Order: sequence, then C-alpha cells, then structure tokens
Amino acid sequence: MAEMMFWGFAVRFVTSLIQASPFILAGFVTAAVLRRFFGYENTRKLFGEGTRSALFRAWLIGMLLPVCSLGAIPVIREMRRAGISGGTILAFAMSGPLFNPLSLLYGLTLSEPIAIISFAGCSLVIVTVVGLIWDRLYPNSALPISDEKAVAYGYRRVLAVGSAAGREAASGSFVYILVGLIGTGLLGALIPANSLQHTFNYDNTLAPLYMTAMAIPAYATPMLAMSQLGMMFQHANSIGAAFVLLVLGAGMNIGLLAWLYREYGFKRGTTWMVLLLSIVLALAYGLDKPLFPKDIEPANHTHAFDIYCQPFSGPQNVSYAEAMKLKLQRDINPFEWRPLWIFGLLILCGFTLKITDRSLKLEQWLEAAPPKQISGRGDIIVPGPVLGLLSLAGLVVLSIVGCFAYYPAPDECLEAMTDTRVGALSAALTMDHTETKYWAERYDDWTRKLEVGAYLRHGELSEYHRWKSRLLREKLEILEHEVEGGEREEVTKLISQISRSHNRMSHAFREEL
Repeated sequence: MAEMMFWGFAVRFVTSLIQASPFILAGFVTAAVLRRFFGYENTRKLFGEGTRSALFRAWLIGMLLPVCSLGAIPVIREMRRAGISGGTILAFAMSGPLFNPLSLLYGLTLSEPIAIISFAGCSLVIVTVVGLIWDRLYPNSALPISDEKAVAYGYRRVLAVGSAAGREAASGSFVYILVGLIGTGLLGALIPANSLQHTFNYDNTLAPLYMTAMAIPAYATPMLAMSQLGMMFQHANSIGAAFVLLVLGAGMNIGLLAWLYREYGFKRGTTWMVLLLSIVLALAYGLDKPLFPKDIEPANHTHAFDIYCQPFSGPQNVSYAEAMKLKLQRDINPFEWRPLWIFGLLILCGFTLKITDRSLKLEQWLEAAPPKQISGRGDIIVPGPVLGLLSLAGLVVLSIVGCFAYYPAPDECLEAMTDTRVGALSAALTMDHTETKYWAERYDDWTRKLEVGAYLRHGELSEYHRWKSRLLREKLEILEHEVEGGEREEVTKLISQISRSHNRMSHAFREEL
C-alpha cells in the first residue's frame, strides 16, 4: 500500500511538472522582462500602482499572458520587489492562470460557451472585490521602493534578461513551484482510484464545497482545467463545482499560498483566503442553476477527476517504477518533454551563476553604461520599457499563433483522429476497458480540437457542426461504460453507430463549413 502511494505521488508530481513547464518558462521570462526592461518604476506604471485601474490592469494583463498558477509565482515575486500593493499582486496571481488564448478557445467547445464568458466576468468581480477590501484593510502592504540600476543598452540588455531569468529560476521561486506540485502529488497518493466519479453530481448541494477542498491543493494548467470543465458540462455535473475548479484549481496552488503567508503573515494571508473563499462560493452557488445546461441529460458520474486520484488501482504486472515509465510514455507526448529540458537548463544556468558569481560581477558589468555610439539617423537606442512592452506583446502573440498549431485545420484533425478511432474501436471489440478508455479520451479530445480549429479558420461554428461532434462524444462515453459492464452485444451496436456518426461528422466539417 505504501509503495503504491509513493508511486502514485511520483506519477502525479512528474506529470504535472511536465504539463506546467511551458507556462513556468513564460513566467520566468515575464519576471525577467519586468526586472531588466521595465525596471521597478515602470513596472509600477504598467500595473497602474496607486490608481483606480490597478486591479483591472492586473486582471487584464494576467488574462493575456500565457502563465499558470505556478508560472505566476516568479512574476508576483518581481511585482512585490517593485513595490506594488498586495491587492494588485494577488489580483494578478488569481487571474493570470485562469485563461489564455489556448484555453479560452477550448472553452468554445463547451455545451454552453456563455458559461466561460460568465466565468471570466466573475473572475474580474472576485479580484476586484477581494483586492479592494484587502487593500482597504491593509493599506501599507507594498514593500519600500529600493534603488535600481538600469541595464546598458545593446546586447547587454538581452543578456541581462537571460541572467535574471536564470537567477530567479534558482531562487525561492523554484522552491515555491515544487511546493505547489506537492499538493497534486499528495492527492494522487491519498485519493483512491476512480473515487471522485460521483462526488460532483448536479444534485449534490455540497459539490462546490467538496470541490473547494480538492481544488486548493490541486494544480491544473489552464488547458487541463478547461478540459475538465468540458467533461463536467458534457455530463451536466454541478456548475458551481465547475466554477470553483476553474478559480481555485487553475488559479491557486499550495506553493502560491506558502508565498502569500510568508510575505504577508498569518493574519493578512488568512484574511485574503477568507475573503476569496466567501466570494467564490457565493458566486458558485449563484451560478449553479442559471448556467446549468438545459439540453443535456444529467449523468451520475464523471471521469474528469481521475487525474487527481491514485493512478494505480491495485498491484501491477510489472514493478511500479516500470508502470510509471509506461504510463508517462503513453500520457505525455514527446514534444511535451522539451519545455521541461529547457526549464532544467535554465535552473542549471541559474545555480551556476549563483555559485560562480557570488559577488554579482556579471550584473555589475551589465549595468555599466558603455559609451553611446550612434552611427546614423536610423540607429537609435530603444528605451527599455518599449522593449519590455514588445516582449510581453510577443508572448501574447506567440500564444495566439500557437493556437493555430495546437488546433489544426479540420482536415488535419480528422486525419489525426484515425489512430484514436481505430484504437478505441479495436479495444472495444476485445472488451479491454483500460485501452478503450485511453483511446476514447484522446478521440474525444480531437473532436474538441476539430471544433476550435474550424472556428479559428472560419470565424464561426454552427450549432449543426457542434452537435455532430457532440453526438459522437456521447456515443464514445456510452461505449466506454458498456465495455466496462461487459455488454458485448451493446458494444457491437455502438461501434457501428460510432462509425456512422464519425462519417457524418467528417462530411459536415469537410464539405459543409
């Protein structure tokens, strides 16, 4: 039992780290840009420190930047150094991880896209109300403004950003990120496999409270949280619980909480948590019935949260170490490892700098102003804040461009579905529930990418096309349960129905867009 718990922790910890790596890298780059291109004074101006628009700016910047709740940690630490008030910092920390262009577009595949718009609006209400009250209670939460030295123009500014990112990656931010991942690992060690399937049903009035208890220690990337929302809407689970999942599951982790309590103390940290949870739960119960999908028959279960449970349901045919290796090979795409290696390299460079340059000679050289050498009228010195704005805009543009890669054109999606369709139906024919579930989930995911890819390229998606893919997903869900129940005759019928539904969906997206 103890061995299974240990390896359950390891699987969930490593999986979350891999999924979080690109968002964490974006966070370190953002923090370095704020420090070296903007500087403390211009960072305060960027976030509107001392103005009425500060909370809204923090919410808007957070919504645009491609960070997660772990990637937000180095950014809020830099905001803290810049002398920004606690309410504004925490507003960014909560809003940054909730949405980005990738996850927002994925939300369009929900049965009720208006729910995502409502959730986004409610997130603004949360950060505004909590931030205003918290700043009113604790008006002097900002650190004293310290002196800063600007980095010399030219290539030194670029080197300075790299140096700042590396040093930050080898600082307390790395520790807080590891602490944040521990929460998901503990859930994977302690919660029995498949035990959350009925916890968040629509008729369970305590579902938002149960979700609160699970979401705070859990870590979810914006994409993962959005996919779980999709499954909850597909099964007509508790909408209030779905809202709590987005705000607390994607927007918070225990590493961020550890930073909050260390920086602001127990009293202020607890005040913020009480305010946050009170407003989140009030909105969750307020949204539960108005946003409940009317055209879906409620199901009494969901597999959306199996990812937070123990990954092993019992003894394995191989060692747990080998089982973990096989699971990671199946669940993690090869390209998802690359950001992790880059993150590791950044940490290595940061520790190397800390060990070999304790006296900060590199920083002194970077800050030493070289003589101005302007060779012509077209050769100008671009101010650091301008480069900073361009860098942050570049991150936003990169995430938008990434949408077209992550959500391919309909023809490419349909072609990519071939393997998942064959895998799911073949596994169903052999009555292998594990394989059927594995391939059906990936088949389901491609149908959602199909919808978003079509929407991106055509600017709209009719209800007719939504229903074509939705019907296929519903049949896949039924197929999985019939295989689990050993109903071979029903499985055979469903395989034929799924094949026909797939052909109709394919025709609709190829010929009728």
